[in-house]
Amino acid sequence: MKTFIYPEMMVHVALCTHKLPTNVVVASDSSNLLMGELSRYRDFTVTNCSGSTLLESFRDLEDSSADVVLVDALTTDSAVIAHINRVLKGDGLVVMQHPNLDNIADNTTLMQILGTTFKIIMPYHLEDGSTLLLCSKEYHPTADIILQRSDLLEGQSYYNCDVHTASFAMPQYIRKNYLGIIRN
Repeated sequence: MKTFIYPEMMVHVALCTHKLPTNVVVASDSSNLLMGELSRYRDFTVTNCSGSTLLESFRDLEDSSADVVLVDALTTDSAVIAHINRVLKGDGLVVMQHPNLDNIADNTTLMQILGTTFKIIMPYHLEDGSTLLLCSKEYHPTADIILQRSDLLEGQSYYNCDVHTASFAMPQYIRKNYLGIIRN
């Protein structure tokens, strides 16, 4: 996979969905890639949290302090998800890695954990077949995309407003498997 696709899709889908992101938290071992994409935006602060585990990364963050959380990892740990929820504001959203869309058993467990916290839970796919997961307390990634913000971005190699919405499309067999699991 081209190295620019993953960071562009993790950052821009989130920041072009949230109405007014002012505080972004990044939990990543490769935060340089994400920070490069985040530098395209103005008027918000970025907290790069790190710890030996994801749980430790979020423990010291203040309650309701982040609009967007970017987790460059796959987690089904309910304690980590509880900390993400604690850190997010009332209209916050998180983007994280997602298991393969075809692995319904793992995905059902993850969706049930996330379903206790988030109003909208939607996987979106990247060009190489991997997926990310957007979980939001308020904003829908295709209905609430900020087109002006998306269209005014410059310098990206992959992301644009059309790719943003198209990435949430999924084949019917996967959609049927997720019926009642994905919240959109």
